[in-house]
Formats: sequence, C-alpha cells, structure tokens
Amino acid sequence: MTAETKSPSCSSESDSATLRHRLWSIDIDAVTMSQAVQRIGDWISEGQPTCRFVVTPNVDHIVQLYRQKELIPLYRQASMTLADGWPLVSMSRLYGKPLPERVAGSDLLPAICEKSQSDNRPVKLFLLGGKPGVPQRAAQAIANRWPVAEVIGSSSPPLGFENDPVFNQELCSQINQAEPDILVVGLGFPKQESWILNHRERLRTPVALAVGGTIDFLAGEQTRAPKWTQAIKMEWLHRLATNPRRLAKRYALDAIYFPWICIRQGWHDA
Repeated sequence: MTAETKSPSCSSESDSATLRHRLWSIDIDAVTMSQAVQRIGDWISEGQPTCRFVVTPNVDHIVQLYRQKELIPLYRQASMTLADGWPLVSMSRLYGKPLPERVAGSDLLPAICEKSQSDNRPVKLFLLGGKPGVPQRAAQAIANRWPVAEVIGSSSPPLGFENDPVFNQELCSQINQAEPDILVVGLGFPKQESWILNHRERLRTPVALAVGGTIDFLAGEQTRAPKWTQAIKMEWLHRLATNPRRLAKRYALDAIYFPWICIRQGWHDA
C-alpha cells in the first residue's frame, strides 16, 4: 500500500503548513491533541474574521459519509479534521498514512480549557446545543473546573431550528454580540457540521467546534467511560452498555460497513 498524503499543505483557511492524509474520502489532520489545541489557540490569537471550524469524525461518521456521499463536502471544507476513534488511528497506520493518536471530540474542549487554565490565558466560549438547562449546567461545570474559561453565552435551539431563517439570523446575531473566542456546537452529526458550514459567513467567531455530545458530557447528562476503559480502547462498549436502545443498531451497522470501507481504502491505496 502506498501513502497518499497532502504533505505538507496549506488549507485555504490557515497560513500554517499541516500534514493531512486522505482517508475514507476525507482529509484528516495528523496531529496530537496538544498540537490541535495549540493550533486552535493560534487561530484565536490571529483574530481573523473567517470562522474556522473543526470536525471530529469517528467510525460512525465514516460509515455515514460512505452511505451518504453528499455529506463528504461538509468534512472536506473543515479547517481541521481530527480522528475521534482508535479504529481510525489503527487503520491509518496499516495504510502507511499514520495518525499519531486519537483526538476525541469529547476531550477537545476540556483540553482547550485545561490549556487556558494552565497558561492563565482566558478563553471565551459560547455553547450551542443540548436540551433546555443543559448548556447552563455545562457552563457551571466549566466555571468550577477551569475558572479562566468563561462561558459568555448559550442556546438550546428548538427542534427543526435549522430550517427557520429568522431564528438562525437572530441566533447568529446573539453569538456575534457575545463575541466568543470559540463556538461549541453540540447538535449531533451531520446537523452540527451543516449548521456551521451554512452560517459561518455570518459568524465573527474565530473558531467553531463540531463536538457532538460534549455539552451533555460536561453537564452530566451523559457519562464518559472510566479512564481505564478508554485506555484499553473499549469506550464504545461502555457507551453501548449504558445506552443500548440508542446505540445498538448504530454499532451493528458500523460493524458491517466499516470493514468493507477499510478494504476499499486498501484497494485504492494498493
């Protein structure tokens, strides 16, 4: 197998060179968590008007991109794409396009807040997503753990809000008036990615993160697997055990499709 990479290349939205690998029809950044956090910090410091956005594909996202190819442009336009899943990291190494480590979306915001706290450099956040009351609880959890990180606004949009132009115009105005450094979007795939892409031209936020259930995790609405479970790469089993009705069908489809997708990737690289 040969390594097809963009090595190094500059995205249209970043002045810094970045090594990216074309895997499963999208370009994934070969970065560690600390490198991703540093890059986001650099974007905030630059203060450019363009809203850069970060996506964190996992195995289920790769399967959905395979089944719904119209979603691929959502990820190809991202400013940074991080591999959220050990299967992605493991397979990348087999293809000769190694990703250094898993960079989980649910760990990204805590890592940013931890860096902000250790450097004593305030960061302003706006939380978009979660049921009513959930982002407020997440904001309190952030304040308790990382006092330097400030949640300066939040919104729990109603079902179907993405199809309401008036609501979205007001929401973008609310976000812009708050002037956050980072917009944290937890609406689930692919709604969160679509919403950011559709509205990024209106947003004056340096960075937007599409990070799924992060707001719910911080609020205690959902629980993360114990650290030892994550360390042995079995977090998926913990999630299945704690939420079987929602995840059983999804994981079954992933188990069917992902091996085939990986075989196709291998043929493409051969």
